[in-house]
Amino acid sequence: MSNEIANNRKALRDFHIDERYEAGVELKGTEVKSVRAGKVNIADAFARIDREQIFLYGCHIQPWETAGQYFQHESRRPRRLLLHKSEIRKLEHALEAKGSTLPCLRMYWKNGRVKVEIGIGRGKSHRDQRHDLKKKVELREAQREVARFNRQ
Repeated sequence: MSNEIANNRKALRDFHIDERYEAGVELKGTEVKSVRAGKVNIADAFARIDREQIFLYGCHIQPWETAGQYFQHESRRPRRLLLHKSEIRKLEHALEAKGSTLPCLRMYWKNGRVKVEIGIGRGKSHRDQRHDLKKKVELREAQREVARFNRQ
């Protein structure tokens, strides 16, 4: 079984990631079951600091089908992230810079617990995105040439 639950490639396309942090996630029982089943979408997920606590917004965890109404969770509720207070202060200080945000990069299993990787991101312009795409295409073409040369 792979440790990776969900990956947010859109965040890597839209942001320059300066630093990455690993955080635990506070989940309900039905949420853990849905995560195990892989019913998670973090494409629009981001973190925000409220009153010295950090929360994950926009993370969609599909409701568990067989759970009763009382035990069911909301699919897009804010979920508290578990970080040390010193790390939260560092993130708070980093967010003071203009254009900085905390996108969710990926969700994965570590020692039987769900972890989230968030990064301090600065938005990319369309010019930066085109430049990255050009570099990726050039690298792919170079790898093709090397592979073709090695076959001959």
